[in-house]
Amino acid sequence: MIKPLNLPLTKVNNARDLGAYEGIDGRKIKSHRLLRTGKLVNMTPEDEEYLVNYGLNKIVDLRTPSEIRTAPDKVPVNVEHFDMSVHEDEKVGVPDEKRAALRKMYDKDQYAGFKGMCHQYEITVNSAHSQKAYHDLLELLANNETGATIYHCSEGKDRTGFASLYIMHILGVDLTVIREDYLYSNYALTDYRARLDKKIIKEGGNDILRACMRSLGSVANEYLDTALLLIDKEYGGLDEYLKNQIGVTPDMVEQLRNLYLEPKKA
Repeated sequence: MIKPLNLPLTKVNNARDLGAYEGIDGRKIKSHRLLRTGKLVNMTPEDEEYLVNYGLNKIVDLRTPSEIRTAPDKVPVNVEHFDMSVHEDEKVGVPDEKRAALRKMYDKDQYAGFKGMCHQYEITVNSAHSQKAYHDLLELLANNETGATIYHCSEGKDRTGFASLYIMHILGVDLTVIREDYLYSNYALTDYRARLDKKIIKEGGNDILRACMRSLGSVANEYLDTALLLIDKEYGGLDEYLKNQIGVTPDMVEQLRNLYLEPKKA
């Protein structure tokens, strides 16, 4: 079982440091460098102070423009902020016509939320818009020689999960560990799902809708496998996908490993 390096932030969901996971040649990922979180709209002054003292110098927001307008990040002084939307505005990975059909089923089919998430992951893999966003993130990281970068979406589980998959794979982390880190979001978001469930009950939602929302508020092996199996089938595996679709060059790989992995032991 992995032991994530959780960050003690009071108003930021799912916050943790990728530091200490083991990458290529047994080299560990440096701490105080790669931070994954949920949205930062509710950060307290204490949260901001903690992150600044932790070395934060860049924030990358993977949400859509409409999500950002509704709940803009709080950005500490002297920290750079970048918007790199993974999905086109309003769509969040699911085309409008598909989204409307799924929503109609949320009260009738307990698997509708699950199916919607799988479809969203397929869209994320195939979308040129998403591919460019992840390229831009990796390029930014490859040029950040010091300090910590937060990359995040809404709850830090799906779009952020893809980013972590790509980053950790490039750094040579075993896929089993990557999967465990991905699934850890379920533990980190327990309170979030409980609040969401109470809201649905208060608004008169039925048990089928509650089941769908649990799927939408969680991560699952099946979601990740939807992406990985598609990448294997259509793109020749993760390495080829990163090279050909995301645009990760050998120089970027070398730079990322040099910047974010501890030196080789003598």
